[in-house]
Amino acid sequence: MTKEQEEQENNKQQEEVDPQKIEQFISKVINDLGATSNVALAFIGDKLGLYKAMAHTKSGSGITSHELASITNTSERYIRDWLAGQVCGGYIKYDPKTDTYTLPKEHAIALTDESSPAYVAGAFQLVMSALKIEPKVTQAFRTGGGFDWSEHDPGFFEGQVRFSGPNYKANLVTNWIPSLDGVEEKLKRSDGGVGAKVADIGCGYGITTMIMAKTYPNSTFYGFDYHTPSIQLARKQAEKEGLTVDRVKFEVGTATNFNGSSSSVADGYDLITFFDCFHDMPDPYSVAKHTRNALKPDGTCMIVEMASNDKLEENMSSPLGRIGYTGSVFICVPTALAQRATGSSSSSPYSSNTNYNADIIPLGGMPGVSKIEKIMKESGFSKFRCTFNNGFNMVLEAKP
Repeated sequence: MTKEQEEQENNKQQEEVDPQKIEQFISKVINDLGATSNVALAFIGDKLGLYKAMAHTKSGSGITSHELASITNTSERYIRDWLAGQVCGGYIKYDPKTDTYTLPKEHAIALTDESSPAYVAGAFQLVMSALKIEPKVTQAFRTGGGFDWSEHDPGFFEGQVRFSGPNYKANLVTNWIPSLDGVEEKLKRSDGGVGAKVADIGCGYGITTMIMAKTYPNSTFYGFDYHTPSIQLARKQAEKEGLTVDRVKFEVGTATNFNGSSSSVADGYDLITFFDCFHDMPDPYSVAKHTRNALKPDGTCMIVEMASNDKLEENMSSPLGRIGYTGSVFICVPTALAQRATGSSSSSPYSSNTNYNADIIPLGGMPGVSKIEKIMKESGFSKFRCTFNNGFNMVLEAKP
């Protein structure tokens, strides 16, 4: 192609570009930058107690920047622009006549009421902490490797509990377990003082384990996680809440060797649970097979995941789509790949059970129902169904 022909081709391409579409895209980028920036401001507001201070003001009355600074012992000059940013983001209302700011009560519930299922403030801490590992994520793109769960900023673990905890408290024993076939009856039964035996895999700080233990006092619960600091904190919290080790026991263990020193469960579990962690497994096939073998013949495996569809085009319109795929890049995939790498020895539970298939493993943060069903059925489970889906969470049930 001659230079003249190249110039003609370039001019033709430029003529085909729609300037309006460029402007629309730039507008979208600016909106995204504003939303991202607001996460940082919201995190500061949560951390400094600014939202709580505004929530405690007299109902219907506003507050000035000077008053908020005085109440929270912060700098008014910073507070002034923080409030302005929150107004522009739609979190706070502003009255120019009185130069006062108001936190709507509905917003206050989501931002300050830790007992409400609508509480979301922990998500700001979770995102801010997760993003700190960006250099390692970028490097993982180049190497195809990953990094261990423990390498995340400490605030990541706390933020995850703060964000997920209210949802678990609102749904676990009221919606999710009742949706399973015959499980609630087993948990409530009292056969000579002994109810069901439950293993909570990837239990983290143990919040789901303890919710179930408090609700079903006749059953025994075992929480397993390979992250030692989380297990240590879970034990302390259980003791603080009066849950004795004969009813709730936390142990360090992976999803393919859980049981540890719990010889009392040699006869199998009635229920094995995975809360928002099955997709993080380095080899879900090995996990599913071990789970199948650890269940009683009439036992149940319960998997709770973020509600997702099987195909990208089906997730494009979901408000969880971008969150799920971003979380997959920053958290799920690198965690799974790091565990596969450290488990490359002959003694690894992941070394020989399954050939690595990048189309399925790692599952990532938006696996959909069909992929998980395929794994469970190919690993020895005969029954599989989705028992609950509210657009945010889905509950999957697998039986031998």
